[in-house]
Amino acid sequence: MQKIAVLGAGSWGLALALLLNEKGNAITIWCYDSKEKEDILTFRENKRCLPGIKIPLEIQFTTSVEEAVKEKDVVIMAVPSKAIRKTTESMKAFVAEEALIVNVSKGIEFETLYTLSQVIQSVVSNPVVVLSGPSHAEEVARHMPTTVVASSNCMASAEKIQDLFMTEYFRVYTNPDIIGVELGGALKNVIALAAGVVDGLGYGDNSKAALMTRGIAEISRLGVAMGGMPATFGGLTGIGDLMVTCMSGHSRNRRCGELIGQGYSLEEATQKINMVVEGVPTAKGAYALMKAYEIEMPIIEGIYEVLFENYSVQECVQKLMNRDKKMESFD
Repeated sequence: MQKIAVLGAGSWGLALALLLNEKGNAITIWCYDSKEKEDILTFRENKRCLPGIKIPLEIQFTTSVEEAVKEKDVVIMAVPSKAIRKTTESMKAFVAEEALIVNVSKGIEFETLYTLSQVIQSVVSNPVVVLSGPSHAEEVARHMPTTVVASSNCMASAEKIQDLFMTEYFRVYTNPDIIGVELGGALKNVIALAAGVVDGLGYGDNSKAALMTRGIAEISRLGVAMGGMPATFGGLTGIGDLMVTCMSGHSRNRRCGELIGQGYSLEEATQKINMVVEGVPTAKGAYALMKAYEIEMPIIEGIYEVLFENYSVQECVQKLMNRDKKMESFD
């Protein structure tokens, strides 16, 4: 049995906590919001994020970071990307030196253009493992077969996390390409916003297939420029995560884009979702990386313009479809 802290009581943090609890580990979940903690303790359920999934009594909840992480073997970071740095700083004084940190959030820190594991490693010296892949919390919590990837600069750490999480319904591969794994997981949320716009405009399968194919080409192009391995973007954390996020009814990013395609403003769309839509802040980081590395990423650029420069979705589509003719390429 391992003592595990899960920082974040949203849908993904809860789903992973349930899995690890089933395997006989001792779980403490940190809640940012005291009211959410009280509601969970009252109903043994997070009705906002993961309705219908009951939380066993043996899982502990706290609003104290110190209580959550002190003397834990593993700390799972399941907070929104914008909170990763602040949360890591708040636990620095209490986390054990030998504890493994597992990041399951996806995004890019706009101020530094760091991946989230880089943010964590800039604050603490603990080994960091990234767990990523096509994995909706709603399905994992219901034991639907799911496959993900554990990646780290230390493969021994990645293998420990592989062993920790593996079950009959949750399969974990390892991959040493942590930059590729993280960029695939972060940037697919931006492409998923675009996929939602396609749905909101009432376009069909042709449009969605084109968008996803050219989208993974953009992700791969930037990822390789930043040191990622091309094969990673054809795997679970690349095309796999992109497919599930662009196509699923569970996807907040796709749903947000759909609302924007239907004519809602960004503010209205995110209010309707009522949960974190990571593709929105990530679009800023992706656009900045595109500029910094001088990489051609027209879909990322188009979504950025719709979200932050008041372009209409119709203007975005027209701009994409009327680009100069060229040979299909993935580099």
